[in-house]
Amino acid sequence: MRPYRDAKRVSVFLSMPAGEIQTGAIVRHALASGKEVFVPYLHRNPLPSPDLPGRVMDMVRLRDLQDYESLQPDRWGIPSVDPSTVYERQRVLAGPDAHHSDRVVLDLILVPGVAFDISPETGAIRRLGHGKGFYDYFIDRHRAKAASLGLEERTLLYGLALSEQFLSSPSEGSVPEGSHDQRLHGLILGNGDIKTPSGKS
Repeated sequence: MRPYRDAKRVSVFLSMPAGEIQTGAIVRHALASGKEVFVPYLHRNPLPSPDLPGRVMDMVRLRDLQDYESLQPDRWGIPSVDPSTVYERQRVLAGPDAHHSDRVVLDLILVPGVAFDISPETGAIRRLGHGKGFYDYFIDRHRAKAASLGLEERTLLYGLALSEQFLSSPSEGSVPEGSHDQRLHGLILGNGDIKTPSGKS
């Protein structure tokens, strides 16, 4: 897929042991291909406010394959970055540091979801997340950072899903869309199909 081939910096979610598409092979391939690979890290919001979530997500860079394989599973079985190493790593939403994190903008963000569909009215690919808003808030902040660097058109958003998570007809249900939901540039299914906003595979 060209958006993946062309991407230098890729964000990949790390999978639960079951119930969603497995991303380990993508992480390994991206690292072996010389891409900079970033994975999610949840932390307390440094700007507490009743209008903002208490916990937010950033993306932190994996050093290499050995670093990835050393990650330990959290209580949900998801490989997780050791919090004690976070400040040694390049981070997407961090400020200036030794790794020049203030200049980092992602080329491709691969996002998870519970369900996906294509709006019959607009042709947009819609995503239903797990309800915490971590990705929507992260993408919104990332977009603002990219705009400040003059790179707002650079980042592509693609969903990754099992074929069973794609609602292909209204009889299977539909994905609700809120004002903060982020629309996707494409959706990649486990059977190899790639859906586009126009609804063409």
